[in-house]
Amino acid sequence: MADKQLQKVRTKFVDKVSQTVISQLLDGLLEDFVLNDGEREAIVEENSIRADQARSLIDTVKNKGDCASRRMITHLKSRDPHFFVTLGLTLQDPAEPKEQSWSDTLQTTTHTFWIEKQNDPDNYPVTKESIGNRIALLITNIDFKDQKLNRKGAKKDEENMERLLSSLGYEVVKHTNLTGKEIDSALMSFSQHSKLAHTDSVFIVIMSHGKLGAVLGVDYTEEKPDEFLINNIYQHLGTQNCPSLVNKPKVIIIQACRGGETGSVYVCDDGKAGVTSDGVPQSSQQLSADGGSIEDDGWQIKHNERDFTSLLSCTPDNQSYRCPIEGSIMIQSTVKVFNTFAYKKHIEELFTLIIRDVAKFSDGNTMQIPTKDRHTLLKNFYLYPGI
Repeated sequence: MADKQLQKVRTKFVDKVSQTVISQLLDGLLEDFVLNDGEREAIVEENSIRADQARSLIDTVKNKGDCASRRMITHLKSRDPHFFVTLGLTLQDPAEPKEQSWSDTLQTTTHTFWIEKQNDPDNYPVTKESIGNRIALLITNIDFKDQKLNRKGAKKDEENMERLLSSLGYEVVKHTNLTGKEIDSALMSFSQHSKLAHTDSVFIVIMSHGKLGAVLGVDYTEEKPDEFLINNIYQHLGTQNCPSLVNKPKVIIIQACRGGETGSVYVCDDGKAGVTSDGVPQSSQQLSADGGSIEDDGWQIKHNERDFTSLLSCTPDNQSYRCPIEGSIMIQSTVKVFNTFAYKKHIEELFTLIIRDVAKFSDGNTMQIPTKDRHTLLKNFYLYPGI
């Protein structure tokens, strides 16, 4: 891990790095969004001695974790190659566990596997026609009215998820930079899409700042909250309001904080530009316990919230993390897990692998663990990429 490398060479770096290289590193890390303006100013203005600036710089970057530390090492190699070698630094990517290698491209399902699973009543039905009518909703908030909330690295998340969903056969209905009200309108419009009658499933992916029970719209301020209640997803796509999706898997992925606990690594999706939670109170609106409805076809009773499964980027009251260059930890994991295993594992198995992979991310003080939520799938859902 790059942060471990910086810790190992910390004393020698502080003793030997030149003032010129410190200034160059500060400029480069600011351009890469590893440091913000306030952090750069604090390192320079609060430390008049060269060694103190060096110490503050390496500690600030090291505490941001592996991604930020690798950027600093890269800049150091470029600015002072001799010093880079003297310190004994390397730029090798951290090795994946020997028992697991990840695929960069989506692995495809065999026709034999598809036929075998279609004959199993414990699996949701998927036909070539239904795959051709797949549709997904992708909402990403990147730029906020309050520019301090802008989500650096979120564009990479949007690109990664759009590419993944498209490769799985989904037409992606994409929205960027929506208010809470506009997110709700986008969900309502999606719930009436003509393809829903013919698809076998849908994905709903929302990425923004958040708090427990809500994601934040781009007009959010502490004085005037702009929020979308996550519960509305289940209402708009439930049995009563969206009969076209009855008996079809509805997969929800939400990349956003759900509170302010834990320390700091990378950039937190908690509605703040730094790592401190905004402390917005939890909404009092709760899901109705009697959310059932009666279908007209033979008076069959169906629960209003069924055939859903959700993956949230962190547990309640906690934060999720995003690298300004590579994107959110959970979205990175989602892409590599789906690429490697979607051809043979159902959605719940994929979610478990994502949770396990993200849980490995830690700086020694902080751990992010995604969580499954409101799981009401009645069967196994396989994606069958390539069929």
